[in-house]
Amino acid sequence: MITHSELKPTESEGVKSCCARLYESDYVKLLLGDSFHPGGVKLTERLGQVLGLTNQSRVLDVAAGQGTSAIHLAQRFGCAVIGVDYGSDMVRRANENAAAQGVSDRVRFEQGDAERLPFADASFDAIICECAFCTFPDKPAAAREFARVLKPGGCVGLSDLTRAEVLPKELDSLLAWVACIADAQPVEGYASFLSGAGFTVNCTEPHDEALTEMVNQIRTKLLGAELLVGLKKIELPSVDFAAAKNMARSALEAIQQGKLGYAIVTGEIA
Repeated sequence: MITHSELKPTESEGVKSCCARLYESDYVKLLLGDSFHPGGVKLTERLGQVLGLTNQSRVLDVAAGQGTSAIHLAQRFGCAVIGVDYGSDMVRRANENAAAQGVSDRVRFEQGDAERLPFADASFDAIICECAFCTFPDKPAAAREFARVLKPGGCVGLSDLTRAEVLPKELDSLLAWVACIADAQPVEGYASFLSGAGFTVNCTEPHDEALTEMVNQIRTKLLGAELLVGLKKIELPSVDFAAAKNMARSALEAIQQGKLGYAIVTGEIA
């Protein structure tokens, strides 16, 4: 299997486009709902607490998706948030959601690449990146961009999938197939990328229970989706339900064996 770090630049752009299209799809929305990461807004709020967000904070949400997390942070902490996402359709939806929630004065979304952020140096007090850093083809470049756009003393908070160094081959390939996450890292790996960009890593928190809950929810929704397709209530012509259910079952076993997990990792830039 080719990992993201082995991709050539043109292949790297293809991975980003593939992941963006996947998360814009009705299939993923059906399985994951409004929040595309384990723990939902509850874990987003925990991340905001660890980062010490206030109504004075200017926050960047990298890979912001439909804007659920950015909107929640603005509502909970009173901070101003700019979200950036690779997918243009996600950006459109996120701005619509911000308007519907009445927070457009504090929350907006732009299209952009985490490895080439469209912002000036020292623009933000804090960055969050949820269940997305593992998908970036050039993780060192993304970490350097995080450091560049943060003000001195600014903090970054990742929440992401963690994995053992070695996973069963069938699970590795299924992870790549379902959600562009075959390049997830051990906690130490994320910490190393941040350290390499000049961050002082100051917090790591395991949240494996959030991943277990999400996988169980996906298993339930897969059964429901398969039933609806069988009744011709919805159409998902490209979905291999057998493979998807096998992935979810294998993922749950891997979590129970300590081979997959979820964690918060934060760092501060000098």
